[in-house]
Amino acid sequence: MSTKEQKIGEIIAEHHGREGPLLPILHDVQEEFGCVDTEAEALIAKGLNLSRAEVHGVVSFYHDYTPEPETRPVVQICRAEACKARGVENIIGDAKAAAGDRVKIQTVYCLGLCSSGPAARTGDDLHIRLDKEAVTKLVENA
Repeated sequence: MSTKEQKIGEIIAEHHGREGPLLPILHDVQEEFGCVDTEAEALIAKGLNLSRAEVHGVVSFYHDYTPEPETRPVVQICRAEACKARGVENIIGDAKAAAGDRVKIQTVYCLGLCSSGPAARTGDDLHIRLDKEAVTKLVENA
């Protein structure tokens, strides 16, 4: 048994008996390995007695899970309707220009900060009421 198989088995065991364990397991695997790849999907499916398609459907639906680790810092910018109404489209170009190849700009659809947008997330930190200057500074400091 590989180290990865063992660690995923431990993560599944930590959530044993929990109602709806898939999302917490996926979060823990993403945090541990930096991604939820096809091998992890298969191990999780087997451990939860689900089909690989069921696990992959959840992994591919949520933007938090990636199929391979991202080595660059990531800035997630919300482009949902509320943030669009508050001007996010006017700052996307500035974010991408500041990012260059050093920072990954990831579009997400709703960070749950609809009344305070435009919004972004870096790691566990949320940033609200962004304008061109604020988003540029955020990306440069990522």
